Amino acid sequence: MMSMKAIQIAHTGGPEVLDFVDLPIPTPKAGEALIKVHASGVNFIDIYLREGRYKIPLPFVNGQEAAGIVEAVGEGVTEFQPGDAVAWCNVVGTYAEYAVAPADKLVPLPEGIDLRLAAAVMLQGMTAHYLVHSTFPLKKGDTALVHAAAGGVGLLLTQMATQIGARVIATVSTEEKAKLAREAGAAETILYTQEDFEARTRELTEGRGVDVVYDSVGKTTFEKSLNVLRPRGLVALFGASSGAVPPFDLIELSGKGSLYVTRPTLKHYVLTREELLSRAKDVLEAVNSGRLKVRTEHDYPLAQAAQAHLDLEGRKTTGKVLLIP
Repeated sequence: MMSMKAIQIAHTGGPEVLDFVDLPIPTPKAGEALIKVHASGVNFIDIYLREGRYKIPLPFVNGQEAAGIVEAVGEGVTEFQPGDAVAWCNVVGTYAEYAVAPADKLVPLPEGIDLRLAAAVMLQGMTAHYLVHSTFPLKKGDTALVHAAAGGVGLLLTQMATQIGARVIATVSTEEKAKLAREAGAAETILYTQEDFEARTRELTEGRGVDVVYDSVGKTTFEKSLNVLRPRGLVALFGASSGAVPPFDLIELSGKGSLYVTRPTLKHYVLTREELLSRAKDVLEAVNSGRLKVRTEHDYPLAQAAQAHLDLEGRKTTGKVLLIP
């Protein structure tokens, strides 16, 4: 039995539970492919699984986003063959040298694309895509408030929104991050560490409020996110990097302007094979053509997964964090 290096979690907790271990290389079952992983994305959902905030049977190999080369296919797989370059997400087990995934979750990569970029953009790129095109379909002239705009999703979302012709107001924690958000197309940036984003957003919209807030922060921003919306505006709460939003009474939505709130997640925006392929194709082609810029200056060797988690949690990174087996 051939073995591989992987990051396994035997019990939930802090970054110290990410064990660098030897495991047998998995065998693809019917309908699956075995892929040699070139790069694995690191995402907040990996932290939530590690902490036990989201439940999963133990032990497990963390990570659910990667790109690589098909090594072998299981029975019945006709769409892919060994040697094909593929990317995938929403399948746990990518913090490893090899991973298996259902073939219907794999996306073929455009000719010549860098595998690191493909790994970096699957989850966050398709998240930005569904938020901007489906959850609240932005149009020219709309105004969006984007929290954590210098993060992985934030920078991609800001680019997509401004390319549509929407105006992006970006919240960030540092001047360095504000610069990144402006380079991505943000019309205005708010350093939430230095000023009240609610008051500043009201000022920037001359009291009207914004059409939509894209909020991945959660606990510390949610209440004020509601307060900066125009009547019938929408908060798309797609993450909780500061902690879970406490329960609140829905009557508040009425008092604040008949507002909408949604808590979307990617899997419901790639429900069919067609939707997955179409969303992924849009994103990967935009990356390959250079229209969508992906920042990937945070590569860690697989063995340093714990450090990667610490840095992501500690707001020390911008753009995408990758583990390289």
